[in-house]
Amino acid sequence: MPSDTAMLTPSETPAFLTRLAAIVGATHLLTAPADLAPYLTDWRGRFTGRALAAVRPGSTAEMQAVVRECLAAGVAMVPQGGNTGLVGGATPDASGRALIIQFSRLNRIRQVDPANDAIVVEAGCTLAAVQAAAEAAGRLFPLSLAAEGSCQIGGNLATNAGGVQVLRYGTMRDLTLGLEAVLPNGELWSGLTALRKNNTGYDLRHLLIGAEGTLGIITAAALKLFPRPAETVTIWLGVASPAAAVELLAATLAVFDAQLTAFELICPLSLQLVRQHFPQLPPPLVAPWHVLCEFSGSAEDDLPQKAENFLAARLADSAISDGVLAQTNAQRKNLWALRENISEAQKKEGVSIKHDIALPTSRIAEFLQRIAPLLTTRFPGIRHVAFGHLGDGNLHFNVSMPDAAANTRLLAQEHEVNEIVYDLVHAQEGSISAEHGIGQLKREFLTRYKTPAWLAAMRAIKHALDPAGLMNPGKIMID
Repeated sequence: MPSDTAMLTPSETPAFLTRLAAIVGATHLLTAPADLAPYLTDWRGRFTGRALAAVRPGSTAEMQAVVRECLAAGVAMVPQGGNTGLVGGATPDASGRALIIQFSRLNRIRQVDPANDAIVVEAGCTLAAVQAAAEAAGRLFPLSLAAEGSCQIGGNLATNAGGVQVLRYGTMRDLTLGLEAVLPNGELWSGLTALRKNNTGYDLRHLLIGAEGTLGIITAAALKLFPRPAETVTIWLGVASPAAAVELLAATLAVFDAQLTAFELICPLSLQLVRQHFPQLPPPLVAPWHVLCEFSGSAEDDLPQKAENFLAARLADSAISDGVLAQTNAQRKNLWALRENISEAQKKEGVSIKHDIALPTSRIAEFLQRIAPLLTTRFPGIRHVAFGHLGDGNLHFNVSMPDAAANTRLLAQEHEVNEIVYDLVHAQEGSISAEHGIGQLKREFLTRYKTPAWLAAMRAIKHALDPAGLMNPGKIMID
Protein backbone atom coordinates (compact mmCIF):
# COMPACT_ATOMS: atom_id res chain seq x y z
CA MET A 1 0.00 0.00 0.00
CA PRO A 2 1.46 3.45 -0.92
CA SER A 3 2.86 5.38 2.01
CA ASP A 4 0.66 8.41 1.32
CA THR A 5 -2.55 6.38 1.70
CA ALA A 6 -4.51 7.25 4.83
CA MET A 7 -4.50 4.35 7.26
CA LEU A 8 -7.35 3.52 9.58
CA THR A 9 -6.22 3.98 13.18
CA PRO A 10 -7.44 1.80 16.08
CA SER A 11 -9.45 4.71 17.46
CA GLU A 12 -11.21 5.18 14.11
CA THR A 13 -12.03 1.49 13.62
CA PRO A 14 -15.30 1.34 15.66
CA ALA A 15 -16.78 4.25 13.70
CA PHE A 16 -15.69 2.68 10.41
CA LEU A 17 -17.37 -0.62 11.33
CA THR A 18 -20.50 1.22 12.42
CA ARG A 19 -20.71 2.87 9.00
CA LEU A 20 -20.34 -0.51 7.29
CA ALA A 21 -23.08 -2.00 9.48
CA ALA A 22 -25.36 0.87 8.48
CA ILE A 23 -24.79 0.01 4.83
CA VAL A 24 -25.30 -3.78 4.89
CA GLY A 25 -27.15 -4.35 8.17
CA ALA A 26 -25.56 -5.36 11.44
CA THR A 27 -26.12 -9.09 10.85
CA HIS A 28 -24.06 -8.92 7.68
CA LEU A 29 -20.97 -7.43 9.29
CA LEU A 30 -18.97 -10.19 10.96
CA THR A 31 -16.42 -9.23 13.60
CA ALA A 32 -16.52 -12.01 16.21
CA PRO A 33 -13.54 -14.39 15.93
CA ALA A 34 -15.79 -17.45 15.58
CA ASP A 35 -17.77 -15.79 12.77
CA LEU A 36 -14.63 -14.65 10.97
CA ALA A 37 -12.72 -17.93 11.23
CA PRO A 38 -14.19 -19.65 8.12
CA TYR A 39 -13.04 -16.74 5.94
CA LEU A 40 -9.48 -16.47 7.20
CA THR A 41 -8.03 -19.75 5.91
CA ASP A 42 -7.98 -21.02 2.34
CA TRP A 43 -9.49 -24.37 1.25
CA ARG A 44 -6.15 -26.18 1.35
CA GLY A 45 -5.21 -24.82 4.76
CA ARG A 46 -1.98 -23.36 3.39
CA PHE A 47 -2.74 -19.68 3.99
CA THR A 48 -4.25 -18.06 7.08
CA GLY A 49 -4.61 -14.35 7.70
CA ARG A 50 -6.42 -11.86 9.89
CA ALA A 51 -9.06 -9.26 9.08
CA LEU A 52 -10.88 -6.29 10.57
CA ALA A 53 -14.18 -7.89 9.65
CA ALA A 54 -16.07 -9.66 6.89
CA VAL A 55 -18.87 -7.76 5.18
CA ARG A 56 -21.65 -9.24 3.03
CA PRO A 57 -23.15 -6.65 0.67
CA GLY A 58 -26.58 -7.56 -0.67
CA SER A 59 -26.64 -5.36 -3.77
CA THR A 60 -24.38 -3.54 -6.17
CA ALA A 61 -25.28 -0.26 -4.51
CA GLU A 62 -24.22 -1.65 -1.13
CA MET A 63 -20.98 -2.87 -2.70
CA GLN A 64 -20.27 0.61 -4.05
CA ALA A 65 -20.92 2.16 -0.65
CA VAL A 66 -18.61 -0.34 1.06
CA VAL A 67 -15.81 0.32 -1.44
CA ARG A 68 -16.16 4.08 -0.98
CA GLU A 69 -15.94 3.74 2.80
CA CYS A 70 -12.81 1.60 2.43
CA LEU A 71 -11.22 4.09 0.04
CA ALA A 72 -11.90 6.98 2.39
CA ALA A 73 -10.50 5.08 5.36
CA GLY A 74 -7.53 3.51 3.55
CA VAL A 75 -8.77 -0.03 4.26
CA ALA A 76 -7.63 -2.85 1.98
CA MET A 77 -10.35 -5.05 0.46
CA VAL A 78 -10.13 -8.81 -0.09
CA PRO A 79 -12.98 -10.14 -2.26
CA GLN A 80 -13.94 -13.71 -1.37
CA GLY A 81 -16.47 -16.00 -2.98
CA GLY A 82 -16.79 -19.68 -2.17
CA ASN A 83 -13.24 -19.80 -0.78
CA THR A 84 -12.35 -22.81 -2.92
CA GLY A 85 -9.20 -21.32 -4.45
CA LEU A 86 -5.86 -23.11 -4.35
CA VAL A 87 -3.33 -20.24 -4.39
CA GLY A 88 -4.36 -18.04 -1.46
CA GLY A 89 -5.91 -15.43 -3.71
CA ALA A 90 -8.91 -14.78 -1.45
CA THR A 91 -7.13 -14.94 1.91
CA PRO A 92 -6.15 -11.75 3.79
CA ASP A 93 -2.62 -11.11 4.98
CA ALA A 94 -1.50 -11.26 8.61
CA SER A 95 -1.82 -7.54 9.32
CA GLY A 96 -5.45 -7.70 10.39
CA ARG A 97 -6.14 -4.39 8.64
CA ALA A 98 -8.02 -5.70 5.59
CA LEU A 99 -11.76 -6.10 5.11
CA ILE A 100 -13.04 -9.34 3.61
CA ILE A 101 -15.86 -8.71 1.13
CA GLN A 102 -17.95 -11.86 0.96
CA PHE A 103 -20.42 -12.46 -1.88
CA SER A 104 -22.96 -14.96 -0.56
CA ARG A 105 -25.83 -12.40 -0.63
CA LEU A 106 -25.14 -11.33 -4.23
CA ASN A 107 -26.70 -14.53 -5.49
CA ARG A 108 -29.55 -13.62 -7.83
CA ILE A 109 -30.18 -14.90 -11.32
CA ARG A 110 -31.11 -11.60 -12.91
CA GLN A 111 -32.16 -12.77 -16.35
CA VAL A 112 -32.27 -15.87 -18.52
CA ASP A 113 -32.56 -15.20 -22.25
CA PRO A 114 -32.74 -18.52 -24.12
CA ALA A 115 -33.37 -16.82 -27.46
CA ASN A 116 -30.04 -15.00 -27.11
CA ASP A 117 -28.35 -17.95 -25.39
CA ALA A 118 -27.39 -15.73 -22.47
CA ILE A 119 -27.84 -15.56 -18.71
CA VAL A 120 -27.16 -12.65 -16.37
CA VAL A 121 -26.12 -13.66 -12.85
CA GLU A 122 -24.68 -12.03 -9.77
CA ALA A 123 -21.15 -12.84 -8.66
CA GLY A 124 -22.21 -14.75 -5.54
CA CYS A 125 -24.20 -17.37 -7.46
CA THR A 126 -22.66 -20.78 -7.14
CA LEU A 127 -21.61 -22.40 -10.37
CA ALA A 128 -24.13 -25.19 -9.70
CA ALA A 129 -26.94 -22.63 -9.37
CA VAL A 130 -26.05 -21.12 -12.74
CA GLN A 131 -25.93 -24.57 -14.32
CA ALA A 132 -29.34 -25.35 -12.85
CA ALA A 133 -30.86 -22.08 -14.08
CA ALA A 134 -29.56 -22.76 -17.56
CA GLU A 135 -30.92 -26.31 -17.47
CA ALA A 136 -34.35 -25.08 -16.38
CA ALA A 137 -34.40 -22.93 -19.52
CA GLY A 138 -33.41 -25.88 -21.71
CA ARG A 139 -29.86 -24.61 -22.12
CA LEU A 140 -26.34 -25.54 -21.01
CA PHE A 141 -23.80 -23.48 -19.12
CA PRO A 142 -20.76 -25.67 -19.78
CA LEU A 143 -18.24 -24.65 -17.12
CA SER A 144 -17.76 -27.72 -14.93
CA LEU A 145 -15.48 -28.02 -11.89
CA ALA A 146 -15.18 -30.43 -9.00
CA ALA A 147 -16.05 -27.55 -6.63
CA GLU A 148 -19.10 -26.40 -8.62
CA GLY A 149 -21.44 -26.85 -5.65
CA SER A 150 -19.59 -24.24 -3.59
CA CYS A 151 -17.40 -22.14 -5.90
CA GLN A 152 -18.99 -18.87 -7.02
CA ILE A 153 -19.15 -17.16 -10.39
CA GLY A 154 -17.18 -14.16 -9.14
CA GLY A 155 -14.29 -16.42 -8.18
CA ASN A 156 -14.57 -18.31 -11.46
CA LEU A 157 -14.23 -14.99 -13.27
CA ALA A 158 -11.47 -13.68 -11.02
CA THR A 159 -9.29 -16.70 -11.84
CA ASN A 160 -10.51 -17.27 -15.42
CA ALA A 161 -11.57 -20.79 -14.44
CA GLY A 162 -11.34 -23.56 -16.99
CA GLY A 163 -12.55 -26.95 -15.86
CA VAL A 164 -13.08 -30.11 -17.86
CA GLN A 165 -14.82 -28.77 -20.99
CA VAL A 166 -12.39 -26.07 -22.13
CA LEU A 167 -11.54 -28.27 -25.10
CA ARG A 168 -14.95 -27.49 -26.60
CA TYR A 169 -16.29 -24.40 -24.85
CA GLY A 170 -13.26 -22.46 -23.60
CA THR A 171 -12.45 -20.78 -20.28
CA MET A 172 -14.55 -18.24 -18.38
CA ARG A 173 -13.08 -15.51 -20.54
CA ASP A 174 -14.55 -17.26 -23.58
CA LEU A 175 -17.88 -17.81 -21.83
CA THR A 176 -18.36 -14.20 -20.70
CA LEU A 177 -20.23 -11.63 -22.76
CA GLY A 178 -20.23 -8.73 -20.33
CA LEU A 179 -19.53 -7.68 -16.76
CA GLU A 180 -20.69 -5.30 -14.10
CA ALA A 181 -18.00 -4.23 -11.63
CA VAL A 182 -17.31 -1.75 -8.87
CA LEU A 183 -14.02 -0.01 -9.57
CA PRO A 184 -11.51 0.86 -6.82
CA ASN A 185 -12.88 4.42 -6.64
CA GLY A 186 -16.37 3.12 -5.92
CA GLU A 187 -17.73 3.93 -9.38
CA LEU A 188 -19.84 1.36 -11.21
CA TRP A 189 -18.46 0.09 -14.50
CA SER A 190 -21.51 -1.17 -16.35
CA GLY A 191 -20.48 -3.42 -19.20
CA LEU A 192 -23.24 -5.94 -18.68
CA THR A 193 -24.01 -6.45 -22.34
CA ALA A 194 -24.98 -9.78 -23.85
CA LEU A 195 -23.68 -8.90 -27.31
CA ARG A 196 -21.44 -11.26 -29.27
CA LYS A 197 -19.87 -8.34 -31.16
CA ASN A 198 -19.04 -5.03 -29.52
CA ASN A 199 -15.95 -3.17 -30.73
CA THR A 200 -16.23 0.13 -28.87
CA GLY A 201 -12.76 0.75 -27.52
CA TYR A 202 -10.83 -0.85 -24.67
CA ASP A 203 -12.63 -3.79 -23.12
CA LEU A 204 -12.17 -3.71 -19.36
CA ARG A 205 -13.95 -7.06 -19.19
CA HIS A 206 -10.82 -8.89 -20.27
CA LEU A 207 -8.69 -7.10 -17.67
CA LEU A 208 -11.07 -7.88 -14.82
CA ILE A 209 -11.34 -11.56 -15.73
CA GLY A 210 -8.29 -13.29 -14.28
CA ALA A 211 -7.25 -10.24 -12.21
CA GLU A 212 -8.13 -11.95 -8.90
CA GLY A 213 -9.90 -8.87 -7.56
CA THR A 214 -6.85 -6.62 -7.86
CA LEU A 215 -8.42 -4.19 -10.38
CA GLY A 216 -12.02 -4.03 -9.19
CA ILE A 217 -14.85 -6.13 -7.79
CA ILE A 218 -17.02 -8.02 -10.26
CA THR A 219 -20.65 -7.94 -9.12
CA ALA A 220 -22.48 -9.55 -12.06
CA ALA A 221 -21.85 -11.16 -15.42
CA ALA A 222 -23.62 -11.92 -18.67
CA LEU A 223 -22.63 -15.44 -19.66
CA LYS A 224 -23.02 -17.55 -22.78
CA LEU A 225 -25.44 -20.45 -22.90
CA PHE A 226 -25.52 -23.31 -25.37
CA PRO A 227 -28.10 -25.81 -26.59
CA ARG A 228 -28.31 -28.82 -24.29
CA PRO A 229 -26.83 -31.90 -25.96
CA ALA A 230 -29.40 -34.62 -26.54
CA GLU A 231 -26.83 -37.34 -25.91
CA THR A 232 -23.74 -37.60 -23.72
CA VAL A 233 -21.38 -40.57 -23.80
CA THR A 234 -18.56 -41.18 -21.32
CA ILE A 235 -15.75 -43.71 -21.68
CA TRP A 236 -12.78 -44.68 -19.52
CA LEU A 237 -9.69 -45.92 -21.32
CA GLY A 238 -6.40 -47.52 -20.34
CA VAL A 239 -3.26 -46.33 -22.14
CA ALA A 240 0.41 -47.24 -21.96
CA SER A 241 1.83 -43.76 -21.34
CA PRO A 242 1.19 -40.02 -21.61
CA ALA A 243 2.66 -40.15 -25.12
CA ALA A 244 0.06 -42.77 -26.04
CA ALA A 245 -2.63 -40.53 -24.55
CA VAL A 246 -1.52 -37.61 -26.71
CA GLU A 247 -1.68 -39.83 -29.80
CA LEU A 248 -5.10 -41.03 -28.70
CA LEU A 249 -6.29 -37.44 -28.36
CA ALA A 250 -5.39 -36.75 -31.98
CA ALA A 251 -7.16 -39.92 -33.11
CA THR A 252 -10.24 -39.03 -31.04
CA LEU A 253 -10.45 -35.52 -32.47
CA ALA A 254 -10.11 -36.91 -35.98
CA VAL A 255 -13.24 -39.00 -35.45
CA PHE A 256 -15.36 -36.81 -33.14
CA ASP A 257 -14.09 -33.25 -33.69
CA ALA A 258 -16.34 -30.82 -31.73
CA GLN A 259 -18.33 -33.69 -30.25
CA LEU A 260 -15.38 -34.33 -27.92
CA THR A 261 -16.07 -32.19 -24.85
CA ALA A 262 -13.57 -33.57 -22.32
CA PHE A 263 -10.32 -35.54 -22.46
CA GLU A 264 -8.73 -36.09 -19.05
CA LEU A 265 -5.37 -37.73 -18.31
CA ILE A 266 -5.06 -39.54 -14.97
CA CYS A 267 -2.05 -41.29 -13.44
CA PRO A 268 -2.41 -44.52 -11.41
CA LEU A 269 -1.35 -42.91 -8.12
CA SER A 270 -4.29 -40.50 -8.43
CA LEU A 271 -6.68 -43.43 -8.52
CA GLN A 272 -4.85 -45.21 -5.73
CA LEU A 273 -5.43 -42.23 -3.45
CA VAL A 274 -9.08 -41.97 -4.47
CA ARG A 275 -9.59 -45.68 -3.79
CA GLN A 276 -7.85 -45.33 -0.41
CA HIS A 277 -9.97 -42.39 0.77
CA PHE A 278 -13.15 -43.13 -1.19
CA PRO A 279 -13.41 -46.94 -1.20
CA GLN A 280 -16.90 -46.76 -2.68
CA LEU A 281 -15.33 -45.59 -5.97
CA PRO A 282 -13.35 -48.53 -7.43
CA PRO A 283 -11.39 -47.78 -10.61
CA PRO A 284 -13.00 -49.46 -13.63
CA LEU A 285 -9.77 -51.00 -14.95
CA VAL A 286 -6.04 -51.43 -14.33
CA ALA A 287 -3.62 -49.66 -16.65
CA PRO A 288 -0.31 -47.75 -16.62
CA TRP A 289 -2.21 -44.50 -17.34
CA HIS A 290 -5.87 -43.61 -17.73
CA VAL A 291 -7.98 -41.38 -19.96
CA LEU A 292 -11.53 -40.21 -19.25
CA CYS A 293 -13.27 -38.73 -22.24
CA GLU A 294 -16.75 -37.51 -22.93
CA PHE A 295 -18.70 -36.79 -26.09
CA SER A 296 -21.92 -34.86 -26.60
CA GLY A 297 -24.17 -34.18 -29.55
CA SER A 298 -27.59 -34.59 -31.07
CA ALA A 299 -29.66 -37.77 -31.23
CA GLU A 300 -28.94 -37.99 -34.95
CA ASP A 301 -25.22 -38.34 -34.20
CA ASP A 302 -25.83 -41.79 -32.64
CA LEU A 303 -22.93 -41.20 -30.26
CA PRO A 304 -23.29 -44.47 -28.29
CA GLN A 305 -22.75 -46.55 -31.41
CA LYS A 306 -20.04 -44.23 -32.67
CA ALA A 307 -18.22 -44.50 -29.33
CA GLU A 308 -18.54 -48.30 -29.32
CA ASN A 309 -17.07 -48.46 -32.83
CA PHE A 310 -14.24 -46.14 -31.78
CA LEU A 311 -13.55 -48.21 -28.69
CA ALA A 312 -13.38 -51.41 -30.73
CA ALA A 313 -11.07 -49.83 -33.30
CA ARG A 314 -8.68 -48.52 -30.65
CA LEU A 315 -8.56 -51.93 -28.97
CA ALA A 316 -7.84 -53.53 -32.33
CA ASP A 317 -4.92 -51.20 -33.13
CA SER A 318 -3.58 -51.42 -29.53
CA ALA A 319 -3.95 -47.69 -28.96
CA ILE A 320 -5.65 -48.62 -25.69
CA SER A 321 -5.28 -51.63 -23.41
CA ASP A 322 -8.87 -51.66 -22.19
CA GLY A 323 -11.96 -49.50 -22.10
CA VAL A 324 -15.26 -49.04 -20.30
CA LEU A 325 -18.26 -47.27 -21.80
CA ALA A 326 -20.79 -45.97 -19.26
CA GLN A 327 -24.14 -47.62 -19.95
CA THR A 328 -26.23 -45.53 -17.54
CA ASN A 329 -26.16 -42.04 -16.10
CA ALA A 330 -25.20 -43.53 -12.72
CA GLN A 331 -22.18 -45.24 -14.28
CA ARG A 332 -21.23 -41.99 -15.98
CA LYS A 333 -21.39 -40.13 -12.66
CA ASN A 334 -19.25 -42.79 -10.99
CA LEU A 335 -16.55 -42.42 -13.64
CA TRP A 336 -16.53 -38.67 -13.18
CA ALA A 337 -16.52 -39.04 -9.40
CA LEU A 338 -13.17 -40.84 -9.69
CA ARG A 339 -11.72 -37.86 -11.52
CA GLU A 340 -13.39 -35.15 -9.44
CA ASN A 341 -12.36 -36.61 -6.08
CA ILE A 342 -8.63 -36.65 -6.83
CA SER A 343 -8.05 -33.25 -5.20
CA GLU A 344 -10.14 -34.17 -2.16
CA ALA A 345 -8.27 -37.48 -1.81
CA GLN A 346 -4.97 -35.60 -1.89
CA LYS A 347 -6.23 -33.22 0.77
CA LYS A 348 -7.18 -36.16 2.99
CA GLU A 349 -3.76 -37.71 2.36
CA GLY A 350 -1.99 -34.57 3.54
CA VAL A 351 -0.51 -31.39 2.16
CA SER A 352 1.04 -31.63 -1.28
CA ILE A 353 2.96 -29.16 -3.43
CA LYS A 354 0.60 -28.32 -6.27
CA HIS A 355 1.45 -27.14 -9.76
CA ASP A 356 -1.34 -26.00 -12.09
CA ILE A 357 0.58 -25.73 -15.34
CA ALA A 358 -0.18 -25.38 -19.02
CA LEU A 359 1.94 -26.77 -21.82
CA PRO A 360 1.51 -27.27 -25.53
CA THR A 361 -0.28 -30.62 -25.69
CA SER A 362 2.55 -31.95 -27.83
CA ARG A 363 5.03 -31.28 -24.98
CA ILE A 364 3.16 -32.87 -22.06
CA ALA A 365 4.61 -36.36 -22.51
CA GLU A 366 8.13 -34.94 -22.75
CA PHE A 367 7.57 -32.84 -19.63
CA LEU A 368 6.41 -35.83 -17.59
CA GLN A 369 9.29 -37.93 -18.85
CA ARG A 370 11.87 -35.29 -17.93
CA ILE A 371 10.46 -33.98 -14.66
CA ALA A 372 10.29 -37.33 -12.88
CA PRO A 373 14.06 -38.02 -12.82
CA LEU A 374 14.85 -34.37 -12.03
CA LEU A 375 12.72 -34.49 -8.90
CA THR A 376 13.56 -38.06 -7.89
CA THR A 377 17.28 -37.40 -8.08
CA ARG A 378 16.98 -34.37 -5.82
CA PHE A 379 14.23 -35.75 -3.54
CA PRO A 380 14.41 -39.57 -3.38
CA GLY A 381 11.05 -41.18 -2.69
CA ILE A 382 9.00 -38.25 -3.97
CA ARG A 383 5.54 -39.11 -5.32
CA HIS A 384 4.08 -37.54 -8.44
CA VAL A 385 0.32 -37.16 -8.88
CA ALA A 386 -0.34 -36.05 -12.45
CA PHE A 387 -3.81 -35.52 -13.86
CA GLY A 388 -5.71 -32.91 -15.77
CA HIS A 389 -7.18 -31.58 -18.93
CA LEU A 390 -4.96 -33.08 -21.62
CA GLY A 391 -7.30 -31.79 -24.32
CA ASP A 392 -6.30 -28.19 -23.62
CA GLY A 393 -2.79 -28.77 -22.24
CA ASN A 394 -3.61 -28.09 -18.57
CA LEU A 395 -1.82 -30.50 -16.24
CA HIS A 396 -2.11 -30.68 -12.46
CA PHE A 397 1.25 -31.96 -11.29
CA ASN A 398 1.37 -32.40 -7.53
CA VAL A 399 4.15 -33.88 -5.41
CA SER A 400 4.44 -35.18 -1.87
CA MET A 401 6.13 -37.83 0.25
CA PRO A 402 4.29 -40.92 1.51
CA ASP A 403 5.65 -40.49 5.04
CA ALA A 404 4.40 -37.54 7.11
CA ALA A 405 7.83 -36.60 8.48
CA ALA A 406 9.42 -36.78 5.03
CA ASN A 407 6.57 -34.75 3.64
CA THR A 408 7.17 -32.04 6.23
CA ARG A 409 10.81 -31.88 5.13
CA LEU A 410 9.73 -31.69 1.49
CA LEU A 411 7.33 -28.82 2.21
CA ALA A 412 10.20 -26.92 3.80
CA GLN A 413 11.94 -27.14 0.41
CA GLU A 414 8.87 -26.14 -1.61
CA HIS A 415 10.66 -23.25 -3.27
CA GLU A 416 13.32 -25.54 -4.71
CA VAL A 417 10.69 -28.03 -5.88
CA ASN A 418 8.79 -25.24 -7.60
CA GLU A 419 11.93 -23.94 -9.29
CA ILE A 420 12.65 -27.36 -10.78
CA VAL A 421 9.10 -27.78 -12.05
CA TYR A 422 8.53 -24.25 -13.28
CA ASP A 423 11.93 -23.90 -14.93
CA LEU A 424 11.15 -26.94 -17.06
CA VAL A 425 7.64 -25.63 -17.80
CA HIS A 426 9.09 -22.29 -18.86
CA ALA A 427 11.76 -23.97 -21.01
CA GLN A 428 8.97 -25.81 -22.82
CA GLU A 429 7.07 -22.57 -23.48
CA GLY A 430 4.41 -23.32 -20.89
CA SER A 431 2.66 -21.36 -18.16
CA ILE A 432 3.04 -21.69 -14.39
CA SER A 433 -0.70 -21.07 -13.94
CA ALA A 434 -3.36 -22.51 -16.19
CA GLU A 435 -6.59 -22.01 -14.26
CA HIS A 436 -5.91 -21.49 -10.54
CA GLY A 437 -4.41 -18.01 -10.72
CA ILE A 438 -1.32 -16.54 -9.06
CA GLY A 439 -2.62 -15.42 -5.67
CA GLN A 440 0.00 -15.41 -2.94
CA LEU A 441 1.47 -18.75 -3.93
CA LYS A 442 3.12 -17.86 -7.24
CA ARG A 443 3.87 -14.14 -7.04
CA GLU A 444 7.62 -14.57 -6.91
CA PHE A 445 7.60 -16.96 -9.84
CA LEU A 446 5.57 -14.57 -11.97
CA THR A 447 8.41 -12.07 -11.70
CA ARG A 448 10.90 -14.84 -12.50
CA TYR A 449 9.37 -15.72 -15.85
CA LYS A 450 7.67 -12.56 -17.13
CA THR A 451 9.74 -9.96 -18.94
CA PRO A 452 10.38 -6.51 -17.42
CA ALA A 453 8.16 -4.95 -20.09
CA TRP A 454 5.32 -7.33 -19.26
CA LEU A 455 5.60 -6.63 -15.52
CA ALA A 456 5.86 -2.87 -16.06
CA ALA A 457 2.67 -2.90 -18.13
CA MET A 458 0.84 -4.87 -15.42
CA ARG A 459 1.98 -2.44 -12.72
CA ALA A 460 0.95 0.53 -14.85
CA ILE A 461 -2.56 -0.90 -15.27
CA LYS A 462 -2.80 -1.65 -11.57
CA HIS A 463 -1.71 1.87 -10.61
CA ALA A 464 -4.06 3.50 -13.12
CA LEU A 465 -7.13 1.69 -11.79
CA ASP A 466 -6.13 1.27 -8.14
CA PRO A 467 -3.68 4.06 -7.26
CA ALA A 468 -4.27 3.58 -3.53
CA GLY A 469 -3.36 -0.10 -3.78
CA LEU A 470 -6.38 -1.23 -1.75
CA MET A 471 -7.75 -3.94 -4.05
CA ASN A 472 -6.65 -7.37 -2.81
CA PRO A 473 -3.08 -6.31 -1.98
CA GLY A 474 -0.35 -8.92 -1.89
CA LYS A 475 -1.85 -10.93 -4.75
CA ILE A 476 -0.40 -11.57 -8.22
CA MET A 477 2.40 -8.98 -8.28
CA ILE A 478 5.34 -8.08 -6.09
CA ASP A 479 5.74 -4.27 -6.01
